[in-house]
Amino acid sequence: MRDRIEQLTENLGQTIVGKQDAIQLVMVALISGGHTLLEDVPGVGKTLLAKSLAKSIDGKFQRIQCTPDLLPTDVTGTNIWNPRSGEFEFMPGPVFANVLLADEINRATPRTQSALLEVMEEHQVTVDGVSRQVPTPFFVIATQNPIEYQGTFPLPEAQMDRFMLSLTLGYPTEAEELQMLQRLQTGSEPRELQPCISLEDVRGLQRLCSQVKVEASLQQYMLSLVRSTREDEEITLGISPRGAVALFRAVQALAFLQDRDYAIPDDVKYLAPHVLPHRMIPIGGRRAKPIIDRLLQSVPIP
Repeated sequence: MRDRIEQLTENLGQTIVGKQDAIQLVMVALISGGHTLLEDVPGVGKTLLAKSLAKSIDGKFQRIQCTPDLLPTDVTGTNIWNPRSGEFEFMPGPVFANVLLADEINRATPRTQSALLEVMEEHQVTVDGVSRQVPTPFFVIATQNPIEYQGTFPLPEAQMDRFMLSLTLGYPTEAEELQMLQRLQTGSEPRELQPCISLEDVRGLQRLCSQVKVEASLQQYMLSLVRSTREDEEITLGISPRGAVALFRAVQALAFLQDRDYAIPDDVKYLAPHVLPHRMIPIGGRRAKPIIDRLLQSVPIP
């Protein structure tokens, strides 16, 4: 499967200039079965990354532009009366896809945001008492603008906890931005990308990823880090058990992507700032990432 990973990385690099760390983190979420929250300003390539990923894995891509008037049924689908057959028929919503982009998710109302809770955790949608499975793999990339708060609805803790990783793309360097302009001459755009791996390959990567060895001492290290957030004086709401599971799976995925069948403490230190901060609530408006950095320095490394 090493060739599959390299092919996917190279394919994404055809349209996403420079952002190798972001590409790696998104792939960590994909092969570990998680979801990703991109918190960044408009125009830095969030939508392009999602579209390119869907094309690269030959998957179905759907996009939801979240607005205050978006209804839950616009996300999950609904039953519609068919006069010809004389019965209701289910019309699937955009969640029935392999890669779902929820653009500006914090502009949707809490009622609509909650429509994603079940499908992100259980990979199924329940409408009128009937549960329907979404395709596998199922991967959600949600975006939100961390600067513009007018007309937005902050994501509740339960929603934030559904995202395995939170990351930013950031502005490109001058050299990378120049390369983007030069690529316009060659027409290298996501619509021209060809699938490089199949959905079955992705499912195979997910199965192999779960077999990566995590030693007992490293499991205890992750657990000590998570539990320290529940006792810290600067934190109102610490990391949930779901957060501990997410960190464990992300560590397995990173080791797998780096061609190892075992995890190491550096995997935890690299991923913790992306897996943990968005799941906790610091007191007094403090920023979460510096707190995680401090805890990484204080928790003993095995």
